[in-house]
Amino acid sequence: MKARTKFNSDLTASRVITTPIGRLTLVASSKGLQQVIFGARKLSTTKSAPTKASDHLTQTERQLREYFAGKRKKFSIKLDISGTEFQESVWYALNKIGYGKTVSYAQQAKLVRKPRAFRAVGSANGKNPVAIILPCHRVVASDGTLGGYGGGLAIKRKLLALETS
Repeated sequence: MKARTKFNSDLTASRVITTPIGRLTLVASSKGLQQVIFGARKLSTTKSAPTKASDHLTQTERQLREYFAGKRKKFSIKLDISGTEFQESVWYALNKIGYGKTVSYAQQAKLVRKPRAFRAVGSANGKNPVAIILPCHRVVASDGTLGGYGGGLAIKRKLLALETS
């Protein structure tokens, strides 16, 4: 994976990496990883390099490289994400879905103790700022179809195939 690091004015660092599913832009603060963005994004830069943010990017890149090589099944990356209380409960529940497994949106709704909120769960997953790291690609429709995915269904298929090969 090729990478380059940039720093933007709110003291976050970003890095574009090349992966088997295309380029990803990683964004981190000194507190942790903030975003995994599908595609390469040009972010504003500043000369003051937040070392801790860059360290989070390096750790994320290493763990993603291991994941794509089939050597990592769970991520241990410090996160700096925020959403509503419900969104955060949905995002962190994603870590309960095992590598190579899938659950339905309805099953995930039960995990967050909101059994009728499967549509809201789908919406929250769509706003997951750190896809792959918090594996929303492992959530599918009740009938087994893929549902949606922020990176597109082709990428969702590739991630699921990677985990079942």
